[in-house]
Amino acid sequence: MEFMNPILEILIRLWDCIAKDVGTIRNVGAELKALENALEDLKNVAEDVKRKVELEEERQKVRRKEVDSWLQKVDDAEKRVDDLLQKADQRPRRSYCFGCRDGCRSSYKLGKQVKKNIKAVKELKNQGSFAEVADMLPCGPVDERPLEDTVGLNSEFEEVEKWIKNREVKMIGIYGMGGVGKTTLLKKINNEFLKTSYGFDLVIWIVVSKQSNVEKVQEAICEKLKLPEDTWKNKSEDAKAVQIFRILRMKKFVLMLDDVWKRVDLVKVGIPTSDNQTCKVVFTTRYEDVCGYMEADKTIKIKCLAREEALTLFKKKVGVSTLDAHPSIPKLAEVVAEDCKGLPLALITVGRAMAGKKDPSDWDRAITKLRKDPSRIMGVDEEVFGILKFSYDNLHDDVIRSCFIHCCIYPEDHEILIDDLLELWIGEGFLDEYDDIHDAREQGREIIGGLKGASLLENGKSVEYVKMHDVVRDMALWISSGFKAKANIYLVLDHVSLLEAHLFTSKVEAERISLWGSSIRSMNEFPSSSNVLTFLATHTAIRRFTSEFLQSMPFVKVLDLSFNFQLAELPSGIGKLVKLEFLNLSNTRIRELPIEMMSLRKLKYLLLGSCYRMEVIPRQVISSFSLLRVFKISGSSVSDSGSNSKNVENNVLFGGGIHLLDELEQLQHINDISITISDTTSVQKLQNSRKIQICLTSVCFERCEGLSSLDFPSSSVERMRHLERLDIYYSELQQVTIYPENGLTSIGYFHHLLSVYIAYCDNLLDLTWLIHAPMLELLDVAHCASMMEIVKDHHINAGVEADLSIFSRLKKVRLINLPNLQSVYPYPLPFPSLIEIHASLCQSLRRLPFDSNSAKGTLKEIRGPVWWWIRLKWDDDESLKTLFRSYYVPEGPIW
Repeated sequence: MEFMNPILEILIRLWDCIAKDVGTIRNVGAELKALENALEDLKNVAEDVKRKVELEEERQKVRRKEVDSWLQKVDDAEKRVDDLLQKADQRPRRSYCFGCRDGCRSSYKLGKQVKKNIKAVKELKNQGSFAEVADMLPCGPVDERPLEDTVGLNSEFEEVEKWIKNREVKMIGIYGMGGVGKTTLLKKINNEFLKTSYGFDLVIWIVVSKQSNVEKVQEAICEKLKLPEDTWKNKSEDAKAVQIFRILRMKKFVLMLDDVWKRVDLVKVGIPTSDNQTCKVVFTTRYEDVCGYMEADKTIKIKCLAREEALTLFKKKVGVSTLDAHPSIPKLAEVVAEDCKGLPLALITVGRAMAGKKDPSDWDRAITKLRKDPSRIMGVDEEVFGILKFSYDNLHDDVIRSCFIHCCIYPEDHEILIDDLLELWIGEGFLDEYDDIHDAREQGREIIGGLKGASLLENGKSVEYVKMHDVVRDMALWISSGFKAKANIYLVLDHVSLLEAHLFTSKVEAERISLWGSSIRSMNEFPSSSNVLTFLATHTAIRRFTSEFLQSMPFVKVLDLSFNFQLAELPSGIGKLVKLEFLNLSNTRIRELPIEMMSLRKLKYLLLGSCYRMEVIPRQVISSFSLLRVFKISGSSVSDSGSNSKNVENNVLFGGGIHLLDELEQLQHINDISITISDTTSVQKLQNSRKIQICLTSVCFERCEGLSSLDFPSSSVERMRHLERLDIYYSELQQVTIYPENGLTSIGYFHHLLSVYIAYCDNLLDLTWLIHAPMLELLDVAHCASMMEIVKDHHINAGVEADLSIFSRLKKVRLINLPNLQSVYPYPLPFPSLIEIHASLCQSLRRLPFDSNSAKGTLKEIRGPVWWWIRLKWDDDESLKTLFRSYYVPEGPIW
């Protein structure tokens, strides 16, 4: 029986195998269900992993390779199981397979595959527990910025690129008005680093913005450097700076700061700024001042596009299909583009608004809207005015904002004379916080500088002028109206057609009205304007204003009728304007101020400059203006010889100016006087009146018969500290002297004398006293037959401090018909400010006080006749003549 044991063992094992296989066959259904459940569990885990990956990728992370490989395995497993389940669904449905050999075999194989896949799916599920599914992206050298094709900016780009290559340039400032293309240029520079590294490892771009601070800049840098948040998020500003510094000091990098509104302290941020550090900062700002605060080594102003470039950009936004829709549209497009004045933001916004407008009448309406109310064009108020308004909102205070808004009282494209603008600001009361009118003007000039720095005003045709970009002006009008289309606070009428359109309205709601242009010839009627506080009618052809017109503005405070060269009289009823504080009649033909003006008790500013026909100002009129602060008159034609003048005994202009000086001296608040003096008695009055001397801003000595010497003691000169302009015409003067008194050796100076005009003074030999005018900018000497020298040699150091730089501020010199003039100055001078010198009919002037160091970097023009230039001597230095030859401009004939 022992031989049976091995056989029995074999049979038992055989049975176990058969039983297991039979179990596999019999349990196929249950195993398939288990496989489905396992696969569902795996798919749920995979979905969780995918969501984590998507979230991390949104945070600019990159998925790990092991996660990517696992997800691929899941996809493969899912396909494999799906195929298996599909095969199972296709097998015959039997409860058992005995008697069916093929069925048993297929069920057995299926069962084995199911078990194998259950095990694989479960193992795959267990592998899906990842602590981290993604890693931070490696820090690339530069992130490409989305950028459309640019128009213009090529020269600006080349200039900045040159500075980027220059190791000596560390800080580059790009400034300009809002919407002009500063950010576009910065993006173009940024993307250029994708092509060439310029030797830098890293480019960091940060939008600084108005509300930004050091901490926000630090956070942006940390994010760019891909620093884990837990290493910096809760650290102090100083600790973050140390961390940033530690990383960046080992790198060669460019930091690009977009939209900087104030100084960013780079040291506090943690930026290495030492001289040996290979780093560069490029920033954009709307403010030129910010370039200074940021200590920029180089700055560049982005200007509006030229006409052709502007049209190109505009057409790109409009689209070819619209431009080709009608033959008239291209020409109309040129008109619309022109009205945008080259501002890219306006061109883009208006261009998009006009895309699809294929009817010429739509373009006609758009042109009308642009000229009357641009905010009605879709997108202009938000996308153009809204962006420009950020600059307005960032102005320091409401005074500056009011001054800015008031600039839109001038018409489009107008060259605004700065002195006129200052007078208007002061007249409006914007600068009333200053008791001294001269301090108010200085503050006004600072405001103008700030507005230019903010690109809200632009330089005009010369340093005496500013301009307002048309789109900026439209924005100012939009702000002044409270962002409403028809609530015009300012009404500017620069053509008779606009004026006539308003004559048919029953009432004018505007508070400030201005009329401009020679097409306006009459003002016989005007709608009721009881809201008007300011009225300007200037540079028109109006001959008279009716009394009814003035009475329609009972509350007017500012009345400017200047530069109406046909206006010969003031209307009756002007005395009823009892609220009037500012009256400007300069450059008119008005002959007389009416006695009724004594009723203008609130008048503070009376301007009568270049009123060459003025003959009568009744006595007691000027002295009745008890609040008068500013009085200016020039060009009046009455003197002692004017016996034919109307009522000479009651006329302050009769007597050469002494009666006018008497009345001005009585005024308690007078602060600024410009006056013409035409007799010796009035000269003596001026020399003896401390009050007049202190208030004197401009004085003209005209004729003054019998006056051979004009003498000023040093104390008088010091008191005339506000004197800016001095004229001497048709005089018998032989000399002007300034002398010390009370044993003092110092003579004193005209600290603010900027302009000197001398003409028709045949006995005057020299102007050596000018050495006491260190701030002099303009010297104009003409028709002085005996003039031999401007400054004499033997007076150079008489009473003048040794460190005085003579003519150091002089910008323009004009010498006309001085036949005996031999010398401007006996020795060469540096003339560090000189721009222009003009000499005509000065046949004895053989030398100019120049050497190789004179007027370096400033001189633009030496003008004179060819024969004079050829005869000039240059101390036998031919190289000196060659140096200045490039500045010579031949003078045309003088008739």
